[in-house]
Amino acid sequence: MSDPVEVPWVAPTPPNLDNSHKEAEAAAYEEGYRQGVYDGGEAKLGQLIPKQMILPELTVDDVIQAGMRSLTSSLVPLITTDAVSRELNEALIQGRSFSLVRLGDGELLTLAHDTVMPVEQVQRWGAFLPYAGVNLPDPHARIDMARAISRASIVGIPESRHPSYQGLLFPVLRYYGIDYRKLRLASSIVNYALNEEGWLRPLLTGRKILLIGNESPRLAVYLQANGLQIQGVVTPVRGVSDIQRIMEQIAAIDFDIAFVAAGIAAVILCVRIAEERGKVALDMGHLADKFNSGEMTLN
Repeated sequence: MSDPVEVPWVAPTPPNLDNSHKEAEAAAYEEGYRQGVYDGGEAKLGQLIPKQMILPELTVDDVIQAGMRSLTSSLVPLITTDAVSRELNEALIQGRSFSLVRLGDGELLTLAHDTVMPVEQVQRWGAFLPYAGVNLPDPHARIDMARAISRASIVGIPESRHPSYQGLLFPVLRYYGIDYRKLRLASSIVNYALNEEGWLRPLLTGRKILLIGNESPRLAVYLQANGLQIQGVVTPVRGVSDIQRIMEQIAAIDFDIAFVAAGIAAVILCVRIAEERGKVALDMGHLADKFNSGEMTLN
């Protein structure tokens, strides 16, 4: 008969300990959120109210709404998706150059490093930048990006006022001496809107399309299955340092419109394609990935 196996004693778990822990975490989160909302809203409003005075029965939202009504003249309209589509179509019909570029956090952080933000802080905020095609510090990419923005036909900008979006947009434009009032501005998600609102397929139908970017081979198969004419595929794009090679590679390709999905390099590529080849170039970003994954379809 074998010896009995000694089982180590384990203290019993008090009932509902896990649930109690989760409830405590939820309560702490709720309190932190409540305090954050107060600090960012009512507390700031309170600092603007004169001493020995109160502002009864009005919330910070009421004050913001009243303030917005007084700032209507300061609002800047963005070009609508249908207007962007019309301009693209006219450029294609007339055979003239046109570049549509878009700015997201990657592009803005690239512009911001060692200018309006220390490079170390940009590297913390933008750990994804090497994947998007920029290894910091890169002053040449920064300068090329600023030049491209100032010369693009339409610039898509973020509507979000988050610190990584509009919080960087206007400081970097000021730094480079770019007057946003002289830019033709659309939403940075105009690439998705063109497809969702049904403008993209007509723009591409009957045109010779050049695809540029790492997703281009799969995208070519998808677009061809949708009856579109793919004139060339250029891949890979190894970041902003690869732009000159890409320009040399497309020199012999005959196309009407370039569909560029190449990370941060796309902004510079689109403007150079428009200026040096006299063609239409669209910075279409992650729309290519969404077509390839099936998350979105060509409308």
